[in-house]
Amino acid sequence: MTDGRAAQLFGTARRIVVKVGSSSLTSEADGQLDPDRVQALVDTLAAARSGGREVVLVSSGAIAAGIGPLGLKQRPNDLPTQQAAASVGQGLLVAHYTRRFHEYGWPVGQILLTVDDVTRQKQYRNAYRTFQKLLQLGVVPIVNENDTVATHEIRFGDNDRLAALVAQLVHADALFLFSDVDALYTDHPSNPDARRISVVAGESDLSGVDTSRTGSRVGTGGMTTKIEAARIATSAGIPVLVTAARNAEAALNGDDVGTRFTPTGKRRPTRLLWLQHASYTAGYLHLDWGAVRAVVERKASLLPIGITRVEGDFSTGEPVSLVAPDGSVAARGLVNFDADDLRRVIGHSIAEAGEEFGPDWERVAVHRDVMVVLSRPRSARPVKDSAVAGQR
Repeated sequence: MTDGRAAQLFGTARRIVVKVGSSSLTSEADGQLDPDRVQALVDTLAAARSGGREVVLVSSGAIAAGIGPLGLKQRPNDLPTQQAAASVGQGLLVAHYTRRFHEYGWPVGQILLTVDDVTRQKQYRNAYRTFQKLLQLGVVPIVNENDTVATHEIRFGDNDRLAALVAQLVHADALFLFSDVDALYTDHPSNPDARRISVVAGESDLSGVDTSRTGSRVGTGGMTTKIEAARIATSAGIPVLVTAARNAEAALNGDDVGTRFTPTGKRRPTRLLWLQHASYTAGYLHLDWGAVRAVVERKASLLPIGITRVEGDFSTGEPVSLVAPDGSVAARGLVNFDADDLRRVIGHSIAEAGEEFGPDWERVAVHRDVMVVLSRPRSARPVKDSAVAGQR
């Protein structure tokens, strides 16, 4: 794809997801929210919205916005203080957006997501419907992770990843990742010989790329997280542009700025992408080799008979990792049993489970329709008939 055509994808995209990092919204002097920077971003996004484009904004900055009111000198490192700052700052951040978008006649709606919202089927459907209705009503959704309740173990990891998954959720035509870094370079940007990489069409274009530029003192991400987010989105057929927030207007116009990642795959079932890339797993199902082969190669559902051990305390419908005997994670899926119930039926066929515990127990452990294969274990052994996962 030529540079011109790659840029055109972003200038004509109708439904867009824009992610902005904390460093692009805060003052370099004290790390607190900078109203002028917020205004500059809103000016650009409101113009796009007024031009007929649908805009979803994934905005960092809640913790940074809470630093000043709490009298902190820098971003806190411990989780309780981060959550306190997010609790104070989220309202301030959304208030800034509400006031400034209102000046252009556009209402905003706040959406705070947790991993649980998008890995459980019922919550996921509700999140999808909420986004769709907001966009139909002309609202600009302002999205952030619900930092006030998320834990280190149950969180998306960073807002770049969150933005990539939101882009897939809302069926976006393009994803823009804005930060304080204007593009990918062949070397550290401080090196005068470093060259901007304008288009990334595949993994080979990333060889020799310098990603040592880390996030700012008020943010959590760096170029590595943006590359990973770009992989997630482009694998789902969504083009991605990475550039500095100061280039936002040019980027949305389709000008030659930043680094553009072209799609590498086709659009996939949305929930499977969330399941694959969300960082949360509620437990682990350890499988024998026969079950691993059936799940990975035959794309079959997992039966209790192929499970050797259950690890964790989870409920029906939560995401679990399927672990091969060599310790690698072969797949991830939504489990069909509570943990204690599954421990009772492991090693049983579906018929045996029904005979011993009743007809309600005659079900697969993880259905193939809510499972995504993550890797092919290298030590897979021949399938034993007794351990083959079924097709029900």
